Amino acid sequence: MIELQDVSKLYGFGDATTVALDEVNLRIEKGEFIAIMGPSGSGKTTLLNIIGLLDKPTHGSYRLSGRSVARTGANQRAKVRRDKIGFVFQTFSLLSRLNVLENVALPLAYKGVSRTKRLKQAADMLAEVGLHDRQYFMPRQLSGGQVQRVAIVRALINNPAIVIADEPTGNLDSGSSRVVMELLSEVHKAGNTILMVTHNPELTRYASRVVYMHDGAIVHDEASPIGDVPKLARKVMYLFPRKTEEDDFAGVAALMQAIPDKKTSKKRKHKTKNKRRGKKVTPKRSKR
Repeated sequence: MIELQDVSKLYGFGDATTVALDEVNLRIEKGEFIAIMGPSGSGKTTLLNIIGLLDKPTHGSYRLSGRSVARTGANQRAKVRRDKIGFVFQTFSLLSRLNVLENVALPLAYKGVSRTKRLKQAADMLAEVGLHDRQYFMPRQLSGGQVQRVAIVRALINNPAIVIADEPTGNLDSGSSRVVMELLSEVHKAGNTILMVTHNPELTRYASRVVYMHDGAIVHDEASPIGDVPKLARKVMYLFPRKTEEDDFAGVAALMQAIPDKKTSKKRKHKTKNKRRGKKVTPKRSKR
């Protein structure tokens, strides 16, 4: 599905030239889940931007589904992005002036779908991830995990063949991260090709292959069964607790808990609100 051959990306000119990608060769088959790892500045995001047609390579060739797209015009690139690629960013990138439903339905507007149809389709997809009761909320009214779920639904609304996720759990706590990764796992099982940048070796369990980058080049490419951490990623896992079978169940449980609207969450919000107002609950003293 994706084939890069001797792809380089240079910024600046003369003595100020920076090499972001250095003759990268990469082939990705349909239905793979690729995790991309490497230190900051290694070229991970640049690689995703080129694959996602957000940027052009300075040198080299890029073929998408057998078609050369490295030198296509801006309008044609936008059309390919709209029809074949879904993006999930670390910063969520939802439009603050639109509510959840309108944010999710926006890609369908560029495709010419009528307002009634696109809102109906967006509402159905939000219901599938447990956010039906949040569709008229503004992004600022949601938690980080909920906002990222909205971003994933928006990325999937056009049924893209490729989903590109740049640090999708970077701004989330562990519980929200599990929900997001379980959703991406379900998307992968449905046949989508996923490319995900991550700094967390634990998340490579969800991938079928891990690509390691350094100084703009791919230095290692390792296939691994889903559920296992590859050997190279395992070497840096001393900073992370070892995952057990209970953790695997916890990932599914986190996703299930995220779908229904818990009444207990309302009580917690009420208690938090009272605390902010300065209300204190004092225990009754017994008469002696």
